[in-house]
Amino acid sequence: MSIGAEYLEVVKARFLDMKKTAEKAFEQLSEEELFWSLNEDSNSIVIIVKHISGNMVSRWTDFFTTDGEKSFRNRDEEFVSDVTTRVEMLELWDAGWNVFLSTLNDIGEEDLLKTITIRNEPHTVIQAIERQMFHYSYHIGQIVYIAKGLKSSDWKTLTIPRKKTK
Repeated sequence: MSIGAEYLEVVKARFLDMKKTAEKAFEQLSEEELFWSLNEDSNSIVIIVKHISGNMVSRWTDFFTTDGEKSFRNRDEEFVSDVTTRVEMLELWDAGWNVFLSTLNDIGEEDLLKTITIRNEPHTVIQAIERQMFHYSYHIGQIVYIAKGLKSSDWKTLTIPRKKTK
């Protein structure tokens, strides 16, 4: 397998791991907990999901032919709490991931060094993928941190439990 093909397989697996990790956190929470935030300046899990979805749809729609910051995106609206149910949240989640994964699956190793734009700045496809790897993992970490804090001792670990390394 070539380096480019291996890279694409690895990043696809990592993104799917991220998605599954967040979904396992969602499953442990009540609907009310999905909307909890520390204070008015903090984001709930629902808001984080709304933001991730908005980013995915903007960045990965017409990936090779248009800027990743689409005119239809209103980033500030992503931080307004207008989602009212778990079902709505999961619909947004799936919509974003479907656009993203569909585009990612269409990228071939011959595309990795092509130039695309995000906010009028040129990026190779590798740079764009890595930019999103950082961005999405940052927010998935927030989701898990909030969920774990809310569940406290009822939290079911998503990785190797403490003191179970051996």
